[in-house]
Parts: sequence; C-alpha cells; structure tokens
Amino acid sequence: MFVATLLSAPEAPGLEASLVESLRNAWGGGDAVWLAPDVAAEFALPTRPDNQWQVWDDLQEMQIDLVIQPAEGRRKKMLLADMDSTMIQQECIDELADEAGVGARVKDITARAMNGELDFEGALTERVGLLAGLDENVIAKVLAERITLMPGGPELLATMRADGAYAALVSGGFTAFTGALASRLGFDENRANTLLAADGKLTGEVQLPILGRAAKIEALEQITRRLGIAEADVIAVGDGANDLGMLGRAGTGVALHAKPSVAAQCDVRINFGDLTALLYLQGYSREEFASV
Repeated sequence: MFVATLLSAPEAPGLEASLVESLRNAWGGGDAVWLAPDVAAEFALPTRPDNQWQVWDDLQEMQIDLVIQPAEGRRKKMLLADMDSTMIQQECIDELADEAGVGARVKDITARAMNGELDFEGALTERVGLLAGLDENVIAKVLAERITLMPGGPELLATMRADGAYAALVSGGFTAFTGALASRLGFDENRANTLLAADGKLTGEVQLPILGRAAKIEALEQITRRLGIAEADVIAVGDGANDLGMLGRAGTGVALHAKPSVAAQCDVRINFGDLTALLYLQGYSREEFASV
C-alpha cells in the first residue's frame, strides 16, 4: 500500500477539497484524510500511479506539493537534518562573508557548490579563506541579527522528540552555528566544521578533516547503529548536493526547497510547504503537533 500526500504552503493555504477528491477518484484511492484544513491531506493507494510525475508537474503549477510513499513505516524514529537553507533560512558562510565585505563572491561559490557544480571541500576551503582576519565576535553578531529559523522547524523538532524520536543536526557549515541552533531547537546532537581562530580573528582556515557529503552519510550510519535502529527508520532533510548521500540512504529523504539539480535526484520534494511538511508526510495531523 502507498499513501499520497498533498501539501500547500501553510502561510498561504491553497489546497482545495475538490482537487483532492478529483485526484483520489482518478487514482482509485481511499477516503481522503485532512491533516490540516486547506494545507495537507492524504489518501491510501493500492499501487504507485504510472502518471505520478506528470500529475506532480501539473500540481507544481498550482503551488501544490505531491508525495507518494509506501504506507508502512513512514513514522520515523530519527530526524537527520542539514542546517543552512534547511533548518535556517540563510547560508551562514554567506552572512559572515557579507560582514567581511566579500559577500557577492562567496555567495556565487556557495550557490555553485550547493548545486553540485563545484567540489564541496575545495569550495568551502576557498570561501573560508576569504574570511581571514574577520573578528571572531562577528559570529555572535550574525547569529543574533542575521539568522532566522525556517518556518515549521520548532514544531518539527518538538513533535518528533515528544514522540520519542532522536534528532541530529549535521552540517557542512560551522559548529559555532550548529551548536547554537541545536540548543535552541532541541537537537540531541550536532556535527559540523570548526572555524579556526587566533588572537580573536578568523585565520581563514577550517579544522580538518572537512565534513562534507561523506560525513553526513557517516553520521547516518553511526547514529543509527548506536541507537539500534535501521536507516529506514530515519527521515532526512536537506537542500544541497552534499545532502544527496544521506537523502538517498534514509528511509525518507526530503529535498526541501532544493536546488533543481538536487531535487531531480529525489523522489520526495517539498517546494512550497515548510518543515511541518515532514510531519504531514509521517501522518501527523496539525492537532498532534507538540506546542512550542
């Protein structure tokens, strides 16, 4: 059995009952279940439809996300999340670069790296090098003034953890940011790169080895082994090319507002919903969300 989930953006609800019923009838699905009025609905399917992606294309024009997944085991025991442009709305290194006066150059490199056009480690080394001499205290300033949470993140963490799930934040960014964000949102652990500093200034170097795509897969393997759960018990979320490994290995790998070349390699794509979409995909209704 499969489940089809339709989602619209919570800040601009646009999922109409007539659309859900029309698709359910066309595919011979079960009764529609509304997880949140005008935002999220689902119905059971006996098989995966042959025209899934054609319908997905049509729904994207209507700003509706469609996900079809196996019904069994979709409520997960672990969340594995990327940070930049996933749990937060910014790329931390881009914000630091703005403070250092090299924002445009670094943003271009970041965009190309996240789209898979550049080697991640080389791109990170080049970008960090441009931060040499920046006052270390700028990190706290960026955290306070420039970093905002991705909508739905607090609800996602609170609800999954209340249901007994483990949460890990694994980033190709920096520990100075993941540590603060993990504490704020309630992640059980965080892993990232460490910016090196001397005499209160960033040296333009990052501690080796650099955590990139392989490190995210390693985190998935290590943490599931430690918890005694299967990789199928994990829901992972990310947006960049360095997330593809963990998204492919996790039971449910969600490409959230991802770069086109990244989304094209993922079966679960959320382009309009926020992080609460990960709860709806697991069958949680809005009424089941933990308070934040």
